Amino acid sequence: MEKSEIVNAENELLSAIKNIDISVLERVLHDNLLFNLPNGQTITKDADLAGYRAGKMKIDFLEASNQVINIIGDSAVVCVSILLKGTYDNSPLDGNYRYIRVWKQFDDGLKVIAGSCVAFLK
Repeated sequence: MEKSEIVNAENELLSAIKNIDISVLERVLHDNLLFNLPNGQTITKDADLAGYRAGKMKIDFLEASNQVINIIGDSAVVCVSILLKGTYDNSPLDGNYRYIRVWKQFDDGLKVIAGSCVAFLK
């Protein structure tokens, strides 16, 4: 596994989030994904996709920076800052968030198996 593969996977994921591309999200999120939201709630792949399908997420602006990638065997840990503007369930999203995602290589490609997001002041 090369860092460039992880960078490409991250770019594809962020593009899918911004464009609400459910087919890409279904492919790159592992079926047993666990993800911690900034409010402390833990969600699954099904819960995450349900929010997108219901039209709850609307992204006006998304920009990644300060990406750090550590490859460990067939997995990679990514820490990245995201400047995000939009709405979720009609509540404004406007701020800086720090994500950590764990990618794992499977026979059918790279998939996110875990993650977490916290809001922070820049």
